Amino acid sequence: MAEHEEKHEESLIEKISEKIKGDSSSSSSDSDDDKPSESSMKAKVFRLFGREKPVHHVLGGGKQADIFLWRNKKVSAGALSVATVIWVLFELFEYHLLTLVCHLLILALALLFLWSNASTFIHKSPPRIPDVQIPKDPILEFAQALRLEINRALALLREIASGRDLKKFLSVIAALWVLSIVGNWCNFLTLLYIVFILLHTVPVLYEKYEDKVDPFAEKAWHEIKKQYAVFDAKVLSKIPRGPLKEKKKD
Repeated sequence: MAEHEEKHEESLIEKISEKIKGDSSSSSSDSDDDKPSESSMKAKVFRLFGREKPVHHVLGGGKQADIFLWRNKKVSAGALSVATVIWVLFELFEYHLLTLVCHLLILALALLFLWSNASTFIHKSPPRIPDVQIPKDPILEFAQALRLEINRALALLREIASGRDLKKFLSVIAALWVLSIVGNWCNFLTLLYIVFILLHTVPVLYEKYEDKVDPFAEKAWHEIKKQYAVFDAKVLSKIPRGPLKEKKKD
């Protein structure tokens, strides 16, 4: 009898413990369901320019994105060095493109000509000059891409000129005005060099500190939207849009 009672008590204790474990697991699962998942939290995080992909994909992926993000440091440093040398030659030394091309061709042709004629006297093989030809496909692809971008720009200008989107019109006017001011400060080559430097510094710094930059950009974006709403209510909403309707004669 004593053994039977001990077994009965043990079974009761086991049932009570299993019930407590079941309640705790169900409560924890309910709490987990109430909490948003990590993926949903990540989806709600503000990203600069509304991007949903990594910076590498935004830059187009491939080798050009690797260069801008310094994935291959030797290639990135080489490209930056070449751009710096070109800018120094044309801006600081006031070298001209045609002069540089002619001097390089003169030097290359003179070295190859002397080497070809001196090879018979020094008993060495003449230089092997490769047969260089420009391939057709890359040129056509570049021309096709350039044509698409020009057509897209023309379509955008046509849409703006039609007077349908005042916000886009003001944005383009502001961008052109800023470019005109920058054009007064520096010439086209210096502007290209500045853009090249920015492409080699801003994306890699943003990718490194995006968790700190995005919250600040979110606050700035909300403030810009607030100021634009005030400007829209006071100024833009009072501007007549579209063709004016003729008044009906009585």
